[in-house]
Amino acid sequence: MNLIAAEVERLSARRFVQLMVVLLVLAFGVTAATTLAGSHKPSADEVASARAKAVEARRDLERAHQACLDRQSGLTPVDETGAWYPADCSELDPLRSERLPVAADFLPGVFSFAKEAQSLLYFLIAFLVLFGFLVGASYIGADLNSGGVVNLLLWRPRRLTVLGAKLGTLLGGVLVVSVVASLFYLATFWVIGQTAGLAGRLSGDFWRSLGAVHGRGLVLVLLATALGFAIAALGRHTSAALGTVAAYAVVWELGGRLVLEIVDARRPDLLMLSSHIGAWLTGEARFWDSQLCAGSRPGVTCEGFYSLTWGPALLVLLLITGGLTVAAFAVFRRRDLI
Repeated sequence: MNLIAAEVERLSARRFVQLMVVLLVLAFGVTAATTLAGSHKPSADEVASARAKAVEARRDLERAHQACLDRQSGLTPVDETGAWYPADCSELDPLRSERLPVAADFLPGVFSFAKEAQSLLYFLIAFLVLFGFLVGASYIGADLNSGGVVNLLLWRPRRLTVLGAKLGTLLGGVLVVSVVASLFYLATFWVIGQTAGLAGRLSGDFWRSLGAVHGRGLVLVLLATALGFAIAALGRHTSAALGTVAAYAVVWELGGRLVLEIVDARRPDLLMLSSHIGAWLTGEARFWDSQLCAGSRPGVTCEGFYSLTWGPALLVLLLITGGLTVAAFAVFRRRDLI
């Protein structure tokens, strides 16, 4: 019997995996039902009023940008208005804005697929990350704790081959579930937008942006799955992975962050795994550091922000996951399994 086929059968037959799939479907159902119950198809008058408000909001942005340019060029005295403007007026340029006001912003109680799809996708990714981590940890942890791996090695006495087959099958299974769930999830909310809300402006840029978030999310799901698998393999139990994550969150993300703030450390967010996860998912994350403006000259505007882009963030995530996975294979190759 093929080793991969045997692992696929073992993975799909696990009750915990089946339970997690059921919970995944229930979470999707509750989210869709809540959205459907809280939305309605807008009338023609509601749409016309919302469009007028969106046009006025865009004009306000243009006026603010022009006022900033006038202040910079000296056409408007500094003390004539009490408004604050940034040193670089391009920050207020509507043409450079990530998103301009649209009619859907002024339609309360109306679901807009174009407006809400990305935030809904982030929710899906968060659930799939949890799904992958728990399934990955329980898949190898339960086998090591119950002796299932020993029985499998009696049939195929190659440790690295067996462990590699388990990890490959796990990643492939989680990827299939994630892709199918994503397509079903987004299609459901697209139908809700068409029938009980607004579809919104679904341009090529919208789909490219949504596809980029989805692709980065799938990578994160696979990394979380491999991470749960590796930690559980090192600890020989599912609880080892759960305890490690809980300890990291409490000791470092909460306690460590507090200590770094007390000692006034430089750029503490770069030391947090959550910052790299956020930067990878969104493409770029901005953080504030008061020390960046400590040596600025009087009269020079300093906002104190710095950025973390997706490239370095992905490198950190790959190094952590890859390092723990290699360590799990190295330990599994030599240690006593009985």
